Amino acid sequence: MRIPCGRQHNGNECYNFYFSLKGLTMMYTKLLGLGLLVAALATGCGEKPSSTVGGSKNTEKKASNKEDNHAHGKGPNGGVVFDLGKYHAEFTVDHPAKEATVLFVTGDDNDAKPFPIATEELTLTTKETKTKEGKAVPPMTVKLLPKDAKDGKASRFVGTDPGIGNVADFEGTVTSKIDGKPASGDFKE
Repeated sequence: MRIPCGRQHNGNECYNFYFSLKGLTMMYTKLLGLGLLVAALATGCGEKPSSTVGGSKNTEKKASNKEDNHAHGKGPNGGVVFDLGKYHAEFTVDHPAKEATVLFVTGDDNDAKPFPIATEELTLTTKETKTKEGKAVPPMTVKLLPKDAKDGKASRFVGTDPGIGNVADFEGTVTSKIDGKPASGDFKE
């Protein structure tokens, strides 16, 4: 902003360059707004901790790429416990019976109990794996049906496939529509 200083220099009117108070205020406001925008983009938005369903008082915080920061112990049947939607579930295998079971449990790792949920079936999808002897076990997709259904809810879902008879550490995903909403969870023995 140019404002004449009121003096004459070599016959020409002098103009000093300076910012007025209004101009400075606008400049600082723009810089502050830009700084806040950069700070907001740099920090991103984090998820708030939420308590798990089924009696757990533990809180969980999701990290990127579907990984969880909280650990699960073994389930009541010695299987691996994983998150399936907002619920905890235990994955177990009976190799001689070629049978896989998913049991929904309360979130209390110290005294987990069966926890019935409303769904008609689960879909178990495993990744390719190998036995200890090196035999390849191809991926499988197995429908798990309720075994203890009562009033439209069940806690135990069972399915069979010849591939489950292979003694191997299985890894995969369980999907379903639980309480009318899509749900999925990854497990790894």
